Amino acid sequence: MKNYVSINLKKEEILIKLSDEASQEEIVQGLKKKIPELKKLYKDEKTPIRVTGKVLKNKEIDEIQNLIKNKIDVEIDFDTPKTLGLHSIKKVFDKEIETSETTFHRGSLRSGQKLETEGSLVILGDVNSGAEIVASDNIVVLGNLRGLAHAGAKGNKQAIIAAGLLDTVQIRIANIVKEIDRDEEPLHKQAYVFVNEDKIIIE
Repeated sequence: MKNYVSINLKKEEILIKLSDEASQEEIVQGLKKKIPELKKLYKDEKTPIRVTGKVLKNKEIDEIQNLIKNKIDVEIDFDTPKTLGLHSIKKVFDKEIETSETTFHRGSLRSGQKLETEGSLVILGDVNSGAEIVASDNIVVLGNLRGLAHAGAKGNKQAIIAAGLLDTVQIRIANIVKEIDRDEEPLHKQAYVFVNEDKIIIE
C-alpha cells in the first residue's frame, strides 16, 4: 500500500507531509496508523507540528486537526492556504483540464456587464449581482460571486466554478442549472462547484 502520510522530525518542529494524490479518506487512514508513532515523540516534548503537501479544504483541515488533537495536545500549523489563492487555482486547473487557454480579468464586474471567453476565465475581483460571466471551460472568481456564472458553456461537464465567496441565485455548468435559495443555502466561502452524475455539487 502506498504511503500517503510521511513524518519527519526536524530540529524545531515535526513535519507531516501529505501526498497530493491521496484522497481525504486515505490521509485520515494513514494518520490513524501514524498516531502511535507520533505519541511516542510527545512523551516530554511539545514540538509543534506542521502539515504540508496537499492543498486542503477547510473542512479537511478541521478533520485532520481534530484527529491529531484528540490524541496529542500539540500546536498544529497548516501550510495549505486557507483562502482561495493562486496556488489552489493552479491545482484545480492541473487536475481538471489538461490544456485550457486562460483569460484574466482585472477588476470587478458591475451590474449589467457581461464577459464571455473561450477557455477558462479568472476574475481578479468581484462579480456583482446583475453581472454575467460565461466561459467554455473553468471559471475562478478570487472575490465574491454574486452574479450569474456559466462554466463549460459549450457542453464541458468537467468544467468547475471556484469562488472566494459564493452568494448567487443561479450557477450553470454545461447544460446543468442549479438555482440557489439564498434564504435556505448558507454562504459558501472558498466554494468549489462541479458536476457529479448530472448534478451540480457545491463544496
